[in-house]
Amino acid sequence: MTSTDSADSAAQKAPAKAPAKDPWDLPDVSGLVVGVLGGTGPQGKGLAYRLAKAGQKVVVGSRAAERAEAAAEEIGYGVEGADNAETARRSDVVIVAVPWDGHAETLESLRAELAGKLVVDCVNPLGFDKKGAYALKPEEGSAAEQAAALLPDSRVAAAFHHLSAVLLQDPEVDEIDTDVMVLGEARADVEIVQALAGRIAGMRGVFAGRLRNAHQVESLVANLISVNRRYKAHAGLRVTDV
Repeated sequence: MTSTDSADSAAQKAPAKAPAKDPWDLPDVSGLVVGVLGGTGPQGKGLAYRLAKAGQKVVVGSRAAERAEAAAEEIGYGVEGADNAETARRSDVVIVAVPWDGHAETLESLRAELAGKLVVDCVNPLGFDKKGAYALKPEEGSAAEQAAALLPDSRVAAAFHHLSAVLLQDPEVDEIDTDVMVLGEARADVEIVQALAGRIAGMRGVFAGRLRNAHQVESLVANLISVNRRYKAHAGLRVTDV
């Protein structure tokens, strides 16, 4: 057998290389239950409304079950309300939309209930003074990294930072024209969050790196607040050429 014959034989025996995965081939997430911690606040309530309107099963959480139940009734679309612990237990994916000053305390108190869950942090650490909004730098690097440190038994991703609560809650707005930057450590988890974002009319989830890159994504909200104040707008973001 010649060397050429040997090479041809080896090539025939070698397994075919799998084609590259289509980055837009996302999983079906329609059957997942989504919990929203901070679901009685503007951002949380708006996300719950949009996801439920798209057909997602949603549970909104609050420290007081009564407040959560009242918010759920207001949202409609089959949304249910419960206290934060019950919301975490009942959900497959949990969105954290609590105020920054209560972020660590809330997550620490729910460590057991959030174990094994996909936790999506959308909290923006911001300060405000007479010059406007400015970014804060948590000791861990970002709110998402703080969540990952506090929840070692959960899978933490970051997304939904740049959405206008006003647009989210406005029933007259049919589509929200924006991309959602999604960060995380595991591709499968990131794709779940991308798919959830894509269920909301007008939105698209775009992978934007690992959690170590979450600080600049969270911080960009301070810039968007400045844009909105100057132009009386509800600005979002679009990533071009993807």
